[in-house]
Order: sequence, then C-alpha cells, then structure tokens
Amino acid sequence: MNYLKFDKNLLINLDQSLPKEILRTNKAGSYHCTTIIGCNTRKQHGLLITPVKELNNDNYVLLSSLDETVIQHGAPFNLGIHRYKNGVYSPNGHKYLREFNCDTVPKLTYRVGGVILSKEKVFVAHKNQILIKYTLLEAHSPTTLQFQPFLAFRNVMSLCSENQQINKEYEETKNGVSFCLYPGFPRLYMQFNRNPEFVYEPNWYKDIEYIKDMARQEPCTEDLWVPGYFRLPIKKGETIIFSASTEPADPEVFESTFEKEAQSRTSRTSFFNCLKNSAKQCYIKDNDKDYLLAGYPWFKILARDMFIALPGTTLSINHRKDFESIMDTAVESLLRYMKTGKPDETIKDIDLPDIPLWATWTMLQYFKATNAEDTIARYGKALEEIINFILDEKQKNLYINENGMLSTNGTIKPVTWMDALMENGSPMVPRSGFIVEYNALWYNALMFALKLFEDAKEKPARMAEWENVAEKLKVAFVKTFMNDHGYLYDYVDGNYMDLNVRPNMVIAAGCDFSPLDRVQRKKILDFATRELLTPNGLRTLSPKSYFYNPFFVGNHNERQAAYYNGTTRPWLTGFFTDAYLKVFGHSGVAFLRRMLIGYENDMTRECVGSISELYDGNPPYTGHGAISYAPSVGEVLRALYTLNSFDI
Repeated sequence: MNYLKFDKNLLINLDQSLPKEILRTNKAGSYHCTTIIGCNTRKQHGLLITPVKELNNDNYVLLSSLDETVIQHGAPFNLGIHRYKNGVYSPNGHKYLREFNCDTVPKLTYRVGGVILSKEKVFVAHKNQILIKYTLLEAHSPTTLQFQPFLAFRNVMSLCSENQQINKEYEETKNGVSFCLYPGFPRLYMQFNRNPEFVYEPNWYKDIEYIKDMARQEPCTEDLWVPGYFRLPIKKGETIIFSASTEPADPEVFESTFEKEAQSRTSRTSFFNCLKNSAKQCYIKDNDKDYLLAGYPWFKILARDMFIALPGTTLSINHRKDFESIMDTAVESLLRYMKTGKPDETIKDIDLPDIPLWATWTMLQYFKATNAEDTIARYGKALEEIINFILDEKQKNLYINENGMLSTNGTIKPVTWMDALMENGSPMVPRSGFIVEYNALWYNALMFALKLFEDAKEKPARMAEWENVAEKLKVAFVKTFMNDHGYLYDYVDGNYMDLNVRPNMVIAAGCDFSPLDRVQRKKILDFATRELLTPNGLRTLSPKSYFYNPFFVGNHNERQAAYYNGTTRPWLTGFFTDAYLKVFGHSGVAFLRRMLIGYENDMTRECVGSISELYDGNPPYTGHGAISYAPSVGEVLRALYTLNSFDI
C-alpha cells in the first residue's frame, strides 16, 4: 500500500508541493528537513543539521542542500530547486519529478528524457550522517551525475551572508572532501561509495529566499557557499551513494548501512504506523541518558512537554523500556532539582511550578499500563517525595492553602503551558492564583498515590495527611471553579474569576481521579464539544470570546496574540478522549473514532506522516508551529490506544 505517495501533478504544482515537508532524525539530536520536492522554505531546513556542543549545543545547518544534475550528450539537466529573492525559482528541477513516496524512506523519482533516476534518503541512527542513494533505473546512452553542495555552517535560527571570514580550504578524504568553514564547527565530510572527480569552483549563491520565514515577517534571505561540484559516471542499474557526516566514514559500507537503516524503519503504511514512526523520531540519547525532544525543527528537551508526550510516544506503541529509560532520566533530574534548587542543563524548564504535577500524571499512566508492584518499585519513592515536597511548600512559586488548593503567581512570568508573551515580556494569558489544571492534577496525584499504596506492605508515613488534603481539595475545587453556566473557570485570582471558555477544564474532566462527578464532567464536555472541538483538537479559546483570534499568521507579536487565543492544540485530544469515555462509555466510541479521522488527513499535509504543534481555529485548519510536535503525536497515539483498549 502506498499511504504517503504523491504523483507528478501535485509535485510540479508549487502551491501544493511546497507546504509539504519531510523530517528524518538520528535519535541523537541531528535531523534532515526540507519540502517533499527538496526546495528549502525555512531557515531550519537542511540536509544535515546537528547540535554543536563546542559552541552552545544549539542546532546548526552544515549542509543546506545538494543539487543533482543529469548529463547526457554534454547537455545538463539540473534537478535542484531554490527560491531566490523576488520569488524567482532556479533551477526548476521539480518539473522532472514523477513521484514521491515516503512509506519507508523518502524516495523521489525523476524522469529526464529517457533517463529515470530514483533518490532515497536515510539518517544513520545515533550518527551525524545522512546517506542519499541514487539509482539509475533507465538510460539509453552514457550518463553522468553531477553533485553541487550548498554549505551554510550557521545556527538554525540565523541566516548566512557572504563574508571574508570563511575558510575556503578543503581536505581530501576517501572518495570525497571535507570542509570546516568557521572555527568551532565540526568538519563536514562529503563522500561517495565510488571515487568521484571533485572540481573546485567556489562561489557564493546570493539571496536565497525562504517563504515560510517571509510569511512570519522575519529575515528570510541568505547567501550560501558552493565550493564546486562532484562528478561520477553511472550506468543503468547502478547506484551512487552520497554521505554527509561530521566524521570520516568508510565508503565500502555505505550500501550495507543504507539497507540496514532502511529495513529498520517502521513502514508508514497506516495512520498508526505514521504516528509510531514520528514518536520514535523524538527519542534522544545523549551521554548514555535518554530523553524525549519536544519537537522539530527548533524545540529542545522541555520538562512539561516531555512528561505530557512520554506515555503516548512509548507506552501506547508498546515501548515500555523506552518509557522507563526516558522517565528515569527525567525523574532523576526532577529529584535533583528538588534537592539542590539548580535547574537541569539538558531538561529545560524543570523548575516551573507545575512540573511535579505533570510528573505524577506520567507515573499514573505507567501504573495503568503495568501494575502497582512495578510502579512502586520504580517510582514509588519519587512519587512520595514529590507529594510531600508540594505539601511542605518547597516547590518554587507553588503554595498550598488551608482548603488543599494550590495557588501560584503567574502575573509576571507564565507558569502554565499557555506561555505566550506580550511585546513587553509579560504573559499574554496571565493565568494566576488558583489554576484549574494545577488543582485537577494535584487531586489526581493525591488520589493516585493513595490508590497505589493502599495494598503496599510499607505505606508512606504521611498517607493520612494526603487523604485529608484530597478530601478538602475535592470540595474546594468544585466550589472554586464550577460556575452557574455549567463549565469551569479557567483560573480564579482573588475576586477575579476568568469566565473564558478554555480547554484546561477538559484536563480536569479527563483525569483518572477527577474532583468532578459524571454530571459535571458531561456539562464541561458539552461546552468543549460545542465551542472548542475542531478536526485538529481543542481550541485554546471559545469563538464567543472577544479575544478570539483563530489564525496563527503575521509577525511575532501577532502570532503570540493568537497562540493561546483561538488556535487549536492536538495534544488535548488525549484528555478529551479520556473524559468522553468516562461520561459516555461505549456509546461514545463511534464519535471519538470519527473525531480522530481528522488527524489522518494531516498525514499528507504539513509534515508528511506527523502532526503539527498547533492549527488554526477556523477552516481550513492549517498547521503551524513545530512541524512535528511530541505532545501532539503522543496524545493522539494515547487517544487511539485508549479507544482501542476500551473496545476490547
């Protein structure tokens, strides 16, 4: 089955092909990202992008692109495509495209006269190396392939300009050459499985333009340095494999390495397999520690995103060991912060007040997938420490009240996942005081801990205190947040009660241990279904609100204004599914299955085979933000898993 396949008619239509992007990763932080036709449309695109610890561990574009040229009878046919300033595309290699298929690895098929050439790409796992395999499927006369590399050597968030500081010297290596354009960067080794002719003809290609950055009203043009070109003859049935790497590689194993990597890929022949592949691309191993990256192409390892995404990206695809290795790293980091007060260098934002609450929610998902004995053995002590840490008010900017409720100050700095900033640096959505999901997760944590340890031989010393706090909290939660209209206030700060209909109340309704009864959950779901639900998740704000802003477009400030005021978030689908099944049971299964079909359409939209960070709140629900976002992928996977388990 060809699940992710596009034909000539779509590929040669730039309006249709340029919005579609592909992503390949090495599970160690490096990645390759571009459009399906190979034309870079954002500064984060490139063939080899890798973190450089010697600089600041940000991601850096080393090799931006590689132009291929087919030469027959002395006539060149350039298969590349770039957009230059003022919207000029040159060369127009997309006109030779006949097919794109991404069921296993990205594969393009070109036809130039009597020549049919295929191009396949793989990223070598845990190595900063991309392999591109060219196969000449058909040719009636002698054929030569020419390869022209475009080098950048710059941060993914910046752009390159022609300069005199560049180091133009190169070193020969086996079947290729290597460059290091600036101090502090690794060398870029460009090699082939056969010895090529390298012609050194250095030039700056100026004013290459990125339309995604242009749409965001950001700097969008750069100059790239092209050192020359490689040339190799090729016969019908032969293959040429190109390697770009930060270490010298052995050309003799290029073919076997390519085949091994291709065979290890999850065949993306279904919606589930696409999400499974996308989830695994976010796994990161660094110095024998395992992490989960928040998303591509610019996110780092973020504490909240990691805890939210982890169950779906591991347990929901039967990767328990991956959950344990990543969660062990995260819990160790959290406990170290709790003891020392020092943030983690790798896991960002672990000091935010709600991180311990999300950590306990993640432990609960593990408990549901395993058993009490295993959960206590692995995370019982940590769970006990976290709850007591909160009760003792040792967590920064998190305060416990006499009624058991948690409060926080979010007026100066964002303290929840709705963390957009105004131009002056203050929170765009200043959620402060009693926050609805904080207290729902807190009640969930207390009740989970009581459930986990109820039959344990050795019970925590403060269990009676936990139970007392939970009893008070349950009453106070409903009294504080439930309003006369039938939904929950988003937050209550002193005498101010935020009436905006936001999706955070669905988190409260979807928690396994919720302070809400079934009738209250149903009222909340009615509001969420009527005012927030879209084919791509829940809106961050009801269209009935004065501040509703559904389109994530414009400059930075305009996008920040829309970030949590109308755009949708797929990751909330997991909680919506949980809540819906708790209220409607088996009668809700058909509705939820129809709801999840909307995400299947996204497999061939923005990032092929993955789900974006957010979508516009109004049709056509265009995707924005990170093109592949771990919480989005994880929580849709968890929703699928929950639904399938419920059906059994």
